[in-house]
Amino acid sequence: MKLKKLFAAIGLTLLASSGIAQAADIKPRLIRFGYGLVEQSNQGRAVKVFADEVDKLSGGKMKVRAIGAAALGSDTQMQQALIGGAQEMMVGSTATLVGIAKEMALWDTPFLVNNVKEADALLDGPVGAKVNAKLDDKGMVGLAYWENGFRNLTNNKRPVAKLEDLDGVKLRVMQNNVFLDSFKTLGANAVPLPFSELFTALETKTVDGQENPYNTILSSKFYEVQKYLTVTNHVYSPWIVTVSKKWWDTLSKDEQAVLRAAAIKSRDFERKDTRDEAAKALAELKTKGMQINELSPAEAARMRGKLTQVNASIATNVGMDLWNETQAELAKIRSKK
Repeated sequence: MKLKKLFAAIGLTLLASSGIAQAADIKPRLIRFGYGLVEQSNQGRAVKVFADEVDKLSGGKMKVRAIGAAALGSDTQMQQALIGGAQEMMVGSTATLVGIAKEMALWDTPFLVNNVKEADALLDGPVGAKVNAKLDDKGMVGLAYWENGFRNLTNNKRPVAKLEDLDGVKLRVMQNNVFLDSFKTLGANAVPLPFSELFTALETKTVDGQENPYNTILSSKFYEVQKYLTVTNHVYSPWIVTVSKKWWDTLSKDEQAVLRAAAIKSRDFERKDTRDEAAKALAELKTKGMQINELSPAEAARMRGKLTQVNASIATNVGMDLWNETQAELAKIRSKK
């Protein structure tokens, strides 16, 4: 099946490059593609790469209308729009999909992967494909995992140097039970809020802090309303490009292949762009006046120890077969180093 998709993508690339994409079974299409961040962000740049690739592979017939800054709603609102067929595509956090496909909670496991190489191998391998496929009968089709990145803490109350420093910090988390349970277990007052409401909540001190990758902290200008940043790398957070199943089923095989190929190309661009930007973002956040400290390995280990029960709960929720398969896959990935 994977080979068929690969050959289809290669065929479309050849068609486009030879200028005869018109011969493929491709109709004029307008695709509304929603995303949460601003246009000048890693997410926005990758959506543009996706749109350009769709245009090229379809011979100009399929047009992507990129709509950022949560103009079409929060991730959860856009997901419902996809399920209902009111919107064609989006990219958003896997964490907000847990209510739709419980297996997506696997990616919320604290300290699941140690680095981006492990993350790529896991997401792009059989485990990632199995979790992705759980969306098919829920009204959505997953095309590719993008990178949000390792998540880190910011707040206005105090530097977080040890576990106890989280006590009483009112921390915005995603609308996701794993994140809620994790930070409550660590002592924070976890508050679920959509990303679109986060800046205002920080500005008005409705919440003390939040947790996101460096890139998002910078592009969303959280440094304007947050003083302390703690490098915790507590969760590797993927994004996922999804399509409305109702709409997907109306497409020809050629049109579907165009979208799959464009999703993979934009994924590769987005991951490199995100990683290049992350190092620059951290350096820039220092110049913006944020006080930055790194959680010590000993304190990270204390947090991991506290979260043992959360991990056991994740394993139960996603299914022990999937959990065990994930651990076996990670062992295989790590043995190849």
